[in-house]
Amino acid sequence: MTHVVSDTAVLTGRSLRHITRSLDTIITTAITPIAMMLMFVYVFGGAIDTGTDSYVDYLLPGILLITIASGIAYTAFRLFTDASSGIFERFHSMPIARSSVLWAHVLTSLVANLVSLVVVVGVALVMGFRSGAGLLGWLAALGILVLFTLALTWLAVIPGLTAKTVDGASAFSYPLIFLPFVSSAFVPTATMPGPVRWFAENQPVTSIVNSLRSLFAGQPVGGDIWIALAWCVGLLVVAYAVAMVTYHRRIS
Repeated sequence: MTHVVSDTAVLTGRSLRHITRSLDTIITTAITPIAMMLMFVYVFGGAIDTGTDSYVDYLLPGILLITIASGIAYTAFRLFTDASSGIFERFHSMPIARSSVLWAHVLTSLVANLVSLVVVVGVALVMGFRSGAGLLGWLAALGILVLFTLALTWLAVIPGLTAKTVDGASAFSYPLIFLPFVSSAFVPTATMPGPVRWFAENQPVTSIVNSLRSLFAGQPVGGDIWIALAWCVGLLVVAYAVAMVTYHRRIS
């Protein structure tokens, strides 16, 4: 176990150094969601009636999910790059734990996305975001975001290992980025026409956004949190199982 942990730590440091040297990664995972938040709050916010005093408070949970979806596209990209360049074979020829190669990418995704989330929340605070949550509320919100990040990261592993081109590796994230727009992230679902409203109310983003919004406001969460957790855990388990099968086939 010590061998696995040390190998994973070294390879995670390698992946994190690659991120710090890539300006494009920083722009996409942090600056783009911030630009969207600025546009929606200061351009569209005055025309959207959400029944709340502060639109940035209403908007932030959805922006956080978009930040994560943007970030995990780079997980698939980095995996594809390593797999197609032969670095996997080089690592596996060394006396290191085979699982550490994959776990390093997963942990890198988690760390990078958490940093991006902190930056986005910091900007939201400057824009007027205020939370009535206590320590437990913030920890619960962090737990949901971590689960969501891990679920999407393991999902990203699959195209990262199976895609034929670099564009195909990262293109899977586009529908994930789009999902918050057809949810309660930007406007109440009650304002949507019938079929769109049904889809919005029964897809995972809405329950996750509603849970985060209630936690940030310090209000009772209700049943949404259990639905959100079920979606996150279910997706995580399925994505992990498929990703591990795909990984073992790739290195066998």
